[in-house]
Amino acid sequence: MYVNTHLPERGIEQIVNRIFATRCITRADQQMFMSALLSKDALSATDRSHIDRVFDGLRQGLLKVVD
Repeated sequence: MYVNTHLPERGIEQIVNRIFATRCITRADQQMFMSALLSKDALSATDRSHIDRVFDGLRQGLLKVVD
């Protein structure tokens, strides 16, 4: 399956803010973050920190995955 690793222009921070505001993450968001982390393109330390925060929230049960 092909997943587009290009991050939206509105930025990771805004997506993360939406995720925590709604306490829900879509499968598409989750796949985008995983692809960004696994891609050869460099992420800034700030973007990596935001993505890590989301995955920590998932592990802690703070976020719900929705389709």
